[in-house]
Amino acid sequence: MSNDTEIRPFRVDMPDEAIADLRQRIAATRWPTQELVADRSQGVQLATIQELARYWAADYDWRRCEARLNALPQFTTEIDGENIHFIHVKSDHDDALPLIITHGWPGSIIEMLGVVGPLTNPTAHGGSAGDAFDLVVPSIPGYGFSAEPAELGWNVGRIAGAWAELMRRLGYARYVAQGGDVGAAVTDAMGRQAPAGLRGIHMNLLLAGLGGGFPSANPSPEERAALDAIAVFRTSGNAYLIEQNTRPQTIGYALLTSPVALAAWMLDHDTDAYYKISRAFLDKQPSGHLTRDQILDNITLYWLTATGASAARSYWENTQAATAAAGKPRPEVKVPVGFTTFPGEIFRAPRSWVEESYPTLTYFNEVDKGGHFAAWEEPELFSTEVRAAFRPVR
Repeated sequence: MSNDTEIRPFRVDMPDEAIADLRQRIAATRWPTQELVADRSQGVQLATIQELARYWAADYDWRRCEARLNALPQFTTEIDGENIHFIHVKSDHDDALPLIITHGWPGSIIEMLGVVGPLTNPTAHGGSAGDAFDLVVPSIPGYGFSAEPAELGWNVGRIAGAWAELMRRLGYARYVAQGGDVGAAVTDAMGRQAPAGLRGIHMNLLLAGLGGGFPSANPSPEERAALDAIAVFRTSGNAYLIEQNTRPQTIGYALLTSPVALAAWMLDHDTDAYYKISRAFLDKQPSGHLTRDQILDNITLYWLTATGASAARSYWENTQAATAAAGKPRPEVKVPVGFTTFPGEIFRAPRSWVEESYPTLTYFNEVDKGGHFAAWEEPELFSTEVRAAFRPVR
């Protein structure tokens, strides 16, 4: 294994041939007939995906996204044998608190771009200089510009260890961590591993709830609503989860062959996000920053980096790790924990469940807008929540 610890500048520069090939493959799509229902119960609706494909092939400009990425300081470095890509933006404010944010699936670093300004330059976004962060946004191995793992074992625990090494390598003796979706699992693992320097964590998805919630003989109205939402997800909305947990290689062939198949797979995640994305294309009505262009920035990133299969494979890795650890006690999270519930999430995590998961909970809030892609959809609100959650640990 290499001992290379160099941090190298990185720039995005996709070849014209790759973009031309993308458009040709979209044009060559063989379409299924229209679904026989009026909702998403059979999957991604034909009208939505055809309009997405039309806009993608005719009007979408990847170079605009490339320029946006290249306007930010990007780097790569080798950690634990893998080449890790990350954005690293230092605040101009003194005493900024270092923060590492981890994306999820089907997201990427794209979903975090809107929070870079509010978090690193809060005085320009309704905050105070004392709220400033130095921001690190890495790409999970196998997602986007980080290398695809060449060996088994890159589960969320190993990623958490790599993130701790990344923060150490950047010279941060104290820092905090945030995540949603897969990023919430990585952030949770960081909290349980308790690396030197970690001072607190914040999450916006309670992964423990997805297992079916917490048993209660007399659930509160909030707990009952969460249980009902989880039941719906587990019976009719988690097809992608089952496939990626158990057979990622199988779906991977489609994800690397057809850009439309990749787009449909990434849209078929949760009900709230699906209908918001559908409206963005069919009605030209974006939800917050969830616009047509930004949705396609994320999908195109997966396509041009050919990481649809490797990202799916990360779910299999986490399932294997969870199975091996079943029944074994996990270390407790001892650092302060913050949590924000967004109303459009797969389920609204009740405070009682968050407290049961994290006895060191120091911040909890329920906000009135935003969903699974909270940082992407509502970057200003998300940033406000992150500032509030970490204010006590500064």
